[in-house]
Amino acid sequence: MKKGWNPENILHSICAFANDFHNLGGGYIIIGLEEKNGISVLPPKGIDPKIIDRIQKELFNLCNHAIRPSYHPLSSPVRIDGRWILVLWVPGGEVRPYRAKTTLSKNSNEWAFYIRKMSSTVRAKGEDELDLINLAAKIPFDDRYNQTASTNDLSKRLIEEFLQDVRSDLAREVESLSSEELGRQMNVVGGPSESPFPKNIGLLFFNDEPHEFFPYTQIDVVWFPEGPGGNRFDEKIFKGPIHRITKESLDFIRRNYLKETVVKRPDRAEADRFWNFPYAAIEEAVVNAVYHRSYEIREPIEIRITVNDLTVISFPGPDRSIKMDDLRSGKAVSRRYRNRRIGEFLKELDLAEGRSTGIPKILRAMDRNGSPVPEFETDEDRTYFLMKMPIHTGSVQVTDKFEGAQSRAQSGAQSNDIMNSLREDTLSVSELVKALGLKSRTGSIKRTLKDLLSRELIEYTIPEKPNSRSQRYRLTRKGRSFLENKDQ
Repeated sequence: MKKGWNPENILHSICAFANDFHNLGGGYIIIGLEEKNGISVLPPKGIDPKIIDRIQKELFNLCNHAIRPSYHPLSSPVRIDGRWILVLWVPGGEVRPYRAKTTLSKNSNEWAFYIRKMSSTVRAKGEDELDLINLAAKIPFDDRYNQTASTNDLSKRLIEEFLQDVRSDLAREVESLSSEELGRQMNVVGGPSESPFPKNIGLLFFNDEPHEFFPYTQIDVVWFPEGPGGNRFDEKIFKGPIHRITKESLDFIRRNYLKETVVKRPDRAEADRFWNFPYAAIEEAVVNAVYHRSYEIREPIEIRITVNDLTVISFPGPDRSIKMDDLRSGKAVSRRYRNRRIGEFLKELDLAEGRSTGIPKILRAMDRNGSPVPEFETDEDRTYFLMKMPIHTGSVQVTDKFEGAQSRAQSGAQSNDIMNSLREDTLSVSELVKALGLKSRTGSIKRTLKDLLSRELIEYTIPEKPNSRSQRYRLTRKGRSFLENKDQ
């Protein structure tokens, strides 16, 4: 936040954000907004609208001649509380490190590297300067151009949904912009105008099948009713845009595998309530895996659930600079984020915060639920990262009930699958069995169909002859309304 137009000070901040020393995705500079103790003072002081164009022209010249290599932030005048401010979006640069003139006086020809430390712009010196130079040409994977794809591989529909989710004004302009223009405004498209390329971040969020570009971009949820060494397991695989599969897999786990236990106490009116696994901890663990996994490694994120624990596995492990003892205690602070743009988008969707807050949140959620301390594991080479949440000890006492809840939950999931199969057409029992990927009709199918009929969510096509060989099933109006509400 800058009270007014101060070219030299703002130039150094632009240089620091462009260097993106911690791979956080750059930052924003707001001109015309005063701050006090790091908090914005509203209404804003504002800037004279008559000089906004002059400021932007001066800024353009500064970024051409006072930063090496040249770098240009994206600028946008915004009216707040009747006053104008100028917002500069400064994404992490693609050809760092950048250096800027230390002073804009005519006689000075000294240049220096600038970085952000905490909430301040400082001159990089000593080890920091060496680390910054070593970052040269090391653009994070999610921010690189993908030369095997084209801008047509970016879905304007998915982009519009994202912009609406984050309440961006840009959502109103989607129809009037080409995929390239829209992608450049969101910084998910780069390269020269004659040969633009989508960035990996764009394909991961705004392509319906990112696994076609990055194999095994998926989340596998596996339930082991007999434990990992047993003969039976149920698997659900989620593929698609990474923010969508994050939400879908979490919703699937919440609906099918989480159970609250209530224990009444004779000595007080309030009962004890706890979950087998606290949802807040699971959400942090899954989002953490999506944020920090490598999309160059052909391994999915795997969530393993047993009657005793829930485990999230991703590849690779944490940065070598992080000590496992610090991580287990929730005190680890990473100096490098593997996917700075993924983190940026997840933060906009309120799924992540960055700043190494994930593990402390997991520890707090487990503690509030009264659960045992989670386990964290990796190997010496940091090739994987495993986080295991033990089940609440009170839930272990009711394992049979827990397994019964799984059976009921799986029946509910089967109900949803049957209804989704009937969205577009009527189907016979044999066709439903095939649509569900089963080899033959089971007792579970029979019970689920009976339940859906009794709830009037589906109906017979020949109601007067329930046992007719030509009998088929279709969704009722009530069933369609039920599915639409779930989709929302």
